Amino acid sequence: MNVEEQKAIMEGLLFASGEDGVTEKKLAELLEVSQTSLKTILEQLTRDYQQADRGITLMDTNGTFHLTTKPEHAPYYKKLLDTTTSTRLSQAALETLAIIAYRQPITRIEIDDLRGVKSDRAVQTLSNRGLIEEKGRKEAIGRPVLFGTTREFLTYFGLSSIEELPPLQEIEQQHDFEEEADLFFEKFNHENSDGSL
Repeated sequence: MNVEEQKAIMEGLLFASGEDGVTEKKLAELLEVSQTSLKTILEQLTRDYQQADRGITLMDTNGTFHLTTKPEHAPYYKKLLDTTTSTRLSQAALETLAIIAYRQPITRIEIDDLRGVKSDRAVQTLSNRGLIEEKGRKEAIGRPVLFGTTREFLTYFGLSSIEELPPLQEIEQQHDFEEEADLFFEKFNHENSDGSL
């Protein structure tokens, strides 16, 4: 099997694995190649995706590889997400989204504590819009659901990984967080003057 065939198989494996991705070890095992050969295939596939005529890219998240959209195409994905039936995000939803983005994984109760108010509706709205998702359960009484951002969140804000979020100062009070959340969304030019997306 030549390298082009191996790249094609790898691309199919990465596509089929979806958001979960595939670890480097698993890819080597599935393709029946050495780690050295695998690195060569990954490097070539990465170069292929860097071409301007390709719409996806290969992302390495701590040794797990998956396919994702290119950040530079984010405005087009935003159009896709902004359907006529979708409602704009409220200030409460924006604040909740910023909290989840910076503190993930986080429970709804922890979000409520940071905001000082209930966040049930905001969390539901963000989940419905595909910007957040369940990331497991916390080892605590009742095993509450942990929330985190999705790949759609990264795409929407033109980020390739969560590490690209701009740094925020340590948040101690609710009003401080609201100000920082506003700055965050203004930085990405996705906030309208009325405070909604």
